[in-house]
Formats: sequence, C-alpha cells, structure tokens
Amino acid sequence: MDHTKYLIVGSSHAGISALDAIRLQDKEGSITLVTQESCLPYSPTILPYVLSGQARPEKIFLRDQQSLDDLSVVFKPGTKVMALDARERQVTLQSGEKIEYEKLLLATGAAPKRPPVQGLEAVPHHVLRTLEDALTLRSKIRKERTAVVLGAGLIGLHAAENLAKGGMKVVVVEALSQVLPGYFDEEASQMIFRAFSDNGVKILLNEKASRVKGTDEETTLSLASGGSLSAGLLVVATGVQPRVEILKGSGVEVDQGILVDERMRTNVSGIWAAGDVAQARGFFESSKILNATLPNAVEQGRIAGMDMVDDPALKEYPGAVGMNTYKFFGHRAFSVGMIRAEAGCEVEKVVVPESFRYQRLVFKEDQLVGASGINSDLDPGIMYQLVRRKAYMGDVRTRFCASPLDVSRVMMTSIWR
Repeated sequence: MDHTKYLIVGSSHAGISALDAIRLQDKEGSITLVTQESCLPYSPTILPYVLSGQARPEKIFLRDQQSLDDLSVVFKPGTKVMALDARERQVTLQSGEKIEYEKLLLATGAAPKRPPVQGLEAVPHHVLRTLEDALTLRSKIRKERTAVVLGAGLIGLHAAENLAKGGMKVVVVEALSQVLPGYFDEEASQMIFRAFSDNGVKILLNEKASRVKGTDEETTLSLASGGSLSAGLLVVATGVQPRVEILKGSGVEVDQGILVDERMRTNVSGIWAAGDVAQARGFFESSKILNATLPNAVEQGRIAGMDMVDDPALKEYPGAVGMNTYKFFGHRAFSVGMIRAEAGCEVEKVVVPESFRYQRLVFKEDQLVGASGINSDLDPGIMYQLVRRKAYMGDVRTRFCASPLDVSRVMMTSIWR
C-alpha cells in the first residue's frame, strides 16, 4: 500500500492552488496528486476555446510534468478513487490499489447533471466538462447539420456559439424564461438572447424536452409544448452536481456538496474539501452554498492547503462571491456579486441598446454588492475586490456611478496601499 503525507484528489484549480500552498511551508512532505483524467492538470474554463479551435489542447495545461517533478509531487493521472475509508485514512482506487494518507483534500469538482428526459440515457449525446468531451464534440461538428443544446447556461451557450460558428444550425432549449439566469437580470439576458438570434442561433425559452429517441445519425426530441425537434447532434448542458460518490459510508457530511468550515475543513479530522465540490459559507448569507467559479476554487484551495500545513498567515474564508466573465459573438460580459437586488438595495443602471452596452451597479447600505455589464469598461476584478472588501461608497457613490472605472481605480489604489 502506498503512503503519502498529503493526498489531493482532483487536479484542477483547487487542487493545484492547495498544492502550491502546501509546498510553500512544507518542502519535504510527500504529496500525491490523483485525477481520473488521463492528462496533465488543466482549467475547465478553457474547454469552449478547445471546442472552437482557438486553444490547442497541448497548450492548455496548468502544470507540466517537469514542474510537478520539481515539486516532488507524485502525479497519478487516469486514477479514479472509488471509496474513502476515513477511519483508516485510506482511499481505494478503481484498480483495487489503496493509498494511505495523513491529510486528504477532496477537490473532485462537479459532473454534468442529466435532466429527467425520457429515453436520454439510451440516446447518444454529448456534454462539455472534460478535455476529452471538448475534443469529441469538436470532431462531431458537421456543416449544415442541426444541433440541439439542452440548457442556456454558460456551458450551453458556449457550445451553441461554437457549433454555430462551425456551420451547424443550432437550437437551444431552455426550461426557464431567460438565458443565463444565474448571472444576469432579465434585461441583460434579453440582450444576450438577441445576439444569439442575430447570429442564427434559435433559443426556445420556457420549453423542455420531455422525450428523446434516435441514433448517432438522427435524434428526435419531443417538447413539452407538443412540438418536436430533429438533431444530428445532441448536447446536454443542464447544470452540474458535485462529485461526492466516493463519500458513501465515510462519515463526511454532505448536503448539496461537501460541507466545510471557514478553513475548508470537513466534519472528519484530516479531511478538507475545496472548489466546485465544497459547500461553504456565502458572503451575503449565513447559509452554506456552492460557488462553482474559478476564483472561488483558487481561494478555497489555497486556504485548504495553508490549513493543512498550519500556515500562520492563513486568513479564514470570508464567504463565496460569484464572479463570471463571458465572451460571445464579439461581445464581453461579466457579473460579480449580487445579481438580483434584495430588500434594501438600490440599483443604478445604464443601457444603450444602439451600442449594445449595458451596465448595472447594486448598492446596499453605502456598499457595492453587485456589478454586471455587457461591453462595459468596468474591470470585473476591481468590482470583485470592492465587493469583497466592503468598500465604503457613501462619499463617492455619485461620482462612482458617473465614472465607475476611474473612481474604482482610485479607490483600489488607496485600499491596496
């Protein structure tokens, strides 16, 4: 049986961030990094660009083998963990082998969520969650054929755009009344909807697929409204769910994801969790939430790694703040923090339809709590910092709303000093 001081399961942003934090304090302790994918660590956020051909697969990796060797990391790609025995502090691999650990980080991410559509499991369909998914989907693009995408979230719209650019006729089926409801209000979503329509992508809102049947060559979808669609390619992008299957019987507490505290500790000694799989405190609410974003994965991974080595510089997790950036058909969009204004919030909005420009700022008690934009000059990173740092806006709010880019830069310069 192999033994390691630190075992990290999952090699994307949370796992790599934890790895770096551990090595800053512990230069000698053995580290084993395992992933079920048969390649070097990479970021899932790059997959749409692999699908489009803008990013070459061999150029997307977060670390190469030499950098892992330089850190004395035992890297095990193509290694799937099947079970966790928290009492014995060991995991069982698909091969039957076991790895014994002293400290364990679960950074297993999330898996695609299949909708309850009759016949879906028996019909060939695609998802976009791994490098292999992106390469397979890219190989299936055929000009003049029809593709149907289930779901109008970020992954669904990324897939739809790139399939359309590949010459396919694309129809998106979305059960809700707007696209990207988790990132933008209705007005911004309508602008994004229009951009897709203008580029030939048909989006059916308030619609569901109730049944599918077919083969690799042709799939027929029955719609809840009574109509039907035919597709040469079916893509399912209806959300993700944390990978927690290995925790059955382990004693690790799971709700929607793995429940963690402000140091990313689970309820079981010696086990931490970070990234898309972790359910941690929210920034705006006391309840614990999932936040499947890249900045959050990096931060949680760093905190977990620092806590695993008792780093005295550790600052506890302040809570999850959403931040997403999105490019579509030559436009740029972002959202940070609170999307929908709750009681006590005030909204400042600028919409210029003729130039396809949108900007929305949300304030609560003299603090910026949310910002979003389409083709806005605002810097998402600065907006994120202003929200996270609870920057006081009382004296500068009027000037900030009139010229948020310039004022925010001045404010951050003062804060960073």
